[in-house]
Amino acid sequence: MQTISIGRGELTASCLALGCMRIARVSESESDALLHTALDCGINFFDHADIYDGGAAEARFGNFLRQNPTIRDHILIQSKCAIIPGPTHLLASDCSKEHILASVDGSLARLNTDHLDTLLLHMPDPLVEPEEVAEAFDILQRTGKVRFFGVSNHKPMFIELLQKYVPQRLLIDQVQCSVANPVIVDSTATFHMRDEYRADRNGDALTYARLHDITIQAWSPFQMGLYGGIYLGSEQYPELNQVTNRLAKEKGVSPSAIAIAWILRMPAHVQPLIGTTNAGRLRDICTAAEVSMSRLEWYEMYRASIVDQGKLLPSGAGAKMK
Repeated sequence: MQTISIGRGELTASCLALGCMRIARVSESESDALLHTALDCGINFFDHADIYDGGAAEARFGNFLRQNPTIRDHILIQSKCAIIPGPTHLLASDCSKEHILASVDGSLARLNTDHLDTLLLHMPDPLVEPEEVAEAFDILQRTGKVRFFGVSNHKPMFIELLQKYVPQRLLIDQVQCSVANPVIVDSTATFHMRDEYRADRNGDALTYARLHDITIQAWSPFQMGLYGGIYLGSEQYPELNQVTNRLAKEKGVSPSAIAIAWILRMPAHVQPLIGTTNAGRLRDICTAAEVSMSRLEWYEMYRASIVDQGKLLPSGAGAKMK
């Protein structure tokens, strides 16, 4: 599998990463098969969070490492902290020094490892004291518990605030992105003209990341909206599915591989997080790394997504793209 440089070369990782949020929801034999398949396909980057299934996902991965101790030296393990569940399913974020340090210790114990390669702050905390984040990161790096740091779901100016105090470079911003939900692209190149879509809702995270050598990781790379299910085969995205299916047939791969190839085509070197728990589906998706997608094909998929979402295009744009 092709590799990408994380940050400014601090880490070299597979261009696809495995998101491990759901691995505790299948049997241990199934999750073992999934993880071995990921390794066989060349994936060396595994994404976790302390909140995933209350820590059960990290514990399942820790069991896998316990059974396969030689693997740890050949992979990169990432976890995230800050989100805490609240009453009636409301979420809160805690980026205090105490919470960060306690969360990392818990993750290390569950993952059966002595260090994380990367730690991300999972969600912005409006009550954050960036000086506390800096203190926590210094302790974690000095004690060898965390090598590198980043954020998730953060807008550029929030990253700027943290980076003012945190001496370590923030290497990653993990955000939602798919061809059916291309918000980070929309704010960079707005071809649709309605005011609500022209609004800069995410602060142009994609351009900011490129300017500052921050690696964008794309979660839910098949999803419609925030929690709308996958777009592949959905009646809500007829034009995008038509284009996706045609390209899949032409290139001899699955529609899933085409959806991921669209993300990989971006020159920002976005790293998709694949969240499937099915080993066969993972192997199929990994073929995306070998798909060559032209500029016209990329824009054709993007245009189809815009149309399916009911966004307006400038006059004549549709004709030019056909």
